[in-house]
Amino acid sequence: MKIATRAIDFRSFIVMDVLEKANALERAGQDIIHLEIGEPDFDTPQCIREAGIKAIREGKTHYTHSLGILELREAICHCYMHKYGVHINPEQVIVTSGTSPAMLLIFSALLENGDKIILSNPYYPCYPNIIEYVGGNCVFVNTEEDDGFQFRPEEVAQKISSQTKAILMNSPSNPTGNLLSAERMQRIADLGLYTISDEIYHGLVYEGKEHTILEYTDKAFVLNGFSKLYAMTGWRLGYVISPPDFVRPMQKIQQNFFISASSVSQWAGLAALTEAQPDVERMRTIFDQRRQYVIKRLRELGFGIGVDPVGAFYVFARAKHLSNNSYKLAFEILEKAGVGVAPGIDFGTNAEGYLRFSYANSLENITEGLQRIEEFLEKRKP
Repeated sequence: MKIATRAIDFRSFIVMDVLEKANALERAGQDIIHLEIGEPDFDTPQCIREAGIKAIREGKTHYTHSLGILELREAICHCYMHKYGVHINPEQVIVTSGTSPAMLLIFSALLENGDKIILSNPYYPCYPNIIEYVGGNCVFVNTEEDDGFQFRPEEVAQKISSQTKAILMNSPSNPTGNLLSAERMQRIADLGLYTISDEIYHGLVYEGKEHTILEYTDKAFVLNGFSKLYAMTGWRLGYVISPPDFVRPMQKIQQNFFISASSVSQWAGLAALTEAQPDVERMRTIFDQRRQYVIKRLRELGFGIGVDPVGAFYVFARAKHLSNNSYKLAFEILEKAGVGVAPGIDFGTNAEGYLRFSYANSLENITEGLQRIEEFLEKRKP
């Protein structure tokens, strides 16, 4: 039996490898502090859970329209109008089972074999895996720590060729937690290509203001969802806002691969958008307290942070003084200190020598985890 080449060559999501090793150590009796995964430690807000239960009790457990229930799509449009002042038609919204399926829909509808998408480096690890899976190619633009890991539009322009179909941006960013400025977003939009904007961390911004790409161009796809802002990772709910011409092609792919997103999750998502803002503000305030603590503490421990991250729930810290092999270093910290962290190499070649610390954990656990790392570093000194 021969396994398909695309399956053999498919790269692992290294942070999940770290998590799975951490889980194995826990089963063997070791206490682990998890600073590796990007999952809020909060329970889904009560109003959202109650909406899901209500949907089950009312029998709303059948297939929905393949684009998603109209009420949820209308609420998404209202939110983008209220927050950003952009008008979206509900027929431009495709509700998906999380943002990863949304990426598959976009890249499948947009790319022919050999077409190219421009990405920043560092990047979210799943982007190139999904792009290459559907036959596309990635073109990387290095971004730098002292510039807040932002795209430089002039460097993006230099990478454009006749095969370039789109530019992918993620602000606030995973892994860096940094924002792309409005001025740079406008300049990237002005390059005239399709833009794909991953806005999953919108709402988790502590300084400054996030912007949607739809403020600057209609030639854009927006990725967003409910996992991060509403602590709904297990509900698997996301969406695409698409240019009108691409909706029907993506809808057909959705019908065949996924049929529709979970009906119960969609009704819960509607409650998230219309009822959960007080819960969101409470979680955001706590995340910000953790962010400030982690930045300060990591600097005390000798890690480098060129520009303070202002969004998401990550700090991307330079660790080149410890090792140029972030994969080996991350597993060393896990096994010897009992703390899970994400190795920079998971996020691209330009991220080697860095570690990503997630503060999606309690301040008590974060404090304990960083204390363990301090003790680990003391013992590691020559």
